[in-house]
Amino acid sequence: MKAINNLTVFTVAFLMLLTAQMNAQKSVTLLTPKEQQTVVDSIGSKLNANYVFPDIATKMVSSIESKLGNGVYKSILDPQEFATTLTADLRAISNDKHLRVSFAPDRIAEQQQTVTAEDSLAFLNRYVSSMKRNNFGFKEVKIMAGNIGYLDLRSFSNVEYAGETAVSAMNFLSNTDAIIIDLRNNGGGSPAMIQLITSYLFGSEPVHLNNFYWRPSDSNSQTWTLPHVSGTRSPDTPVYVLTSGGTFSAAEEFSYNLKNLERATLVGETTGGGAHPGGSVVATDRFMVWVPTGRAINPITNTNWEGTGVSPHIKVPAKDALDIAYMKALELLMENNTDENLQAFYEWPLAELSIKTNPVTLDTKALKSFAGNYGPRMVTLENGTLFYQRGSGTKYELFPYSDHEFMLKGLDSFRIRFLTEGNKITALQGLYDNGGTDKNARGKE
Repeated sequence: MKAINNLTVFTVAFLMLLTAQMNAQKSVTLLTPKEQQTVVDSIGSKLNANYVFPDIATKMVSSIESKLGNGVYKSILDPQEFATTLTADLRAISNDKHLRVSFAPDRIAEQQQTVTAEDSLAFLNRYVSSMKRNNFGFKEVKIMAGNIGYLDLRSFSNVEYAGETAVSAMNFLSNTDAIIIDLRNNGGGSPAMIQLITSYLFGSEPVHLNNFYWRPSDSNSQTWTLPHVSGTRSPDTPVYVLTSGGTFSAAEEFSYNLKNLERATLVGETTGGGAHPGGSVVATDRFMVWVPTGRAINPITNTNWEGTGVSPHIKVPAKDALDIAYMKALELLMENNTDENLQAFYEWPLAELSIKTNPVTLDTKALKSFAGNYGPRMVTLENGTLFYQRGSGTKYELFPYSDHEFMLKGLDSFRIRFLTEGNKITALQGLYDNGGTDKNARGKE
């Protein structure tokens, strides 16, 4: 036993030493004044040549050069801190949330080591595999009660690789009566994916979505919906888009386009405010800079959402946006349909949503008045809680969604309603999610 204990102690000590050595090997080389100068010079060159607004680029470069020359950065030896400081200083001039400096030596080394065709293929495979592990941003696609489609989209991935997934998701939603697209956790991505998904929300006639100006080439481009998509379009289906303060870049463009085309109702918070597309470029062997090289120019507003964000039609905290959009969709469908069966179909989930925002509580006297036998059904009051049971079946806890209607905890497809004549409860009515009902008189078999 003692030998085993000694072996355990030795093993733990060895692992601790190995971990310490590995951490030491991973320690970051501190900055030198020469490297700081190289980083600032390189970033300045990239911005002056490519940043979307040349005059602002000049001001940004002048600012960081001046601070470097005045020794403001002298005490910043940690590379990550230096990147963060440069980002803050550049944004202080530009107010551009896309613009950022990154300390990324591993990423830069990986790119620089991609020389042969085999290297390029391996690099590409790692990139695609990473996107696949996140299902190309398509986090969840489902049909909620009331035939409301829901898509939780976390990024607008490259269509070349994510196109099939997007097509599958949009076709899955094509038979729904309303669609909710959740962009609360979406930080942006590819304009081509915006174009593809949006095309499913319009007819085959192309719709003008956006214009872009590109500073490096001094050129303009346009995006339109596609004249052909695989599968089924949903041009008449009501659409709701959920937003938050974290909704950014391409996710904002998607929201802004649909809002100004009056194709969707936005629910949630004002978005982040980044309308300048661009990309990351290598500044040195350890630093990269994300340079905004273009700007969006909406064909309807002739401007964009840079710095202001996209404001929703219905402003609510992001955490409540799904419930509110879901409720609004069901209410709209009820309003637009006169068929009694459809009314009951949409009302079913709406009742459950309503108790989230307006919970119903009944006092003990009211609860006691419901207790009794209703043919084969029995309602009992136990320790202040109502229970429902049919014959010898499962006993379910009841909770109210009105002063005379109850849901059953653990059974979504059935609810009960107490019927009255005058002030007297006379019957229990069973309600089914397909719109059917049945009834048992109180105190009778």
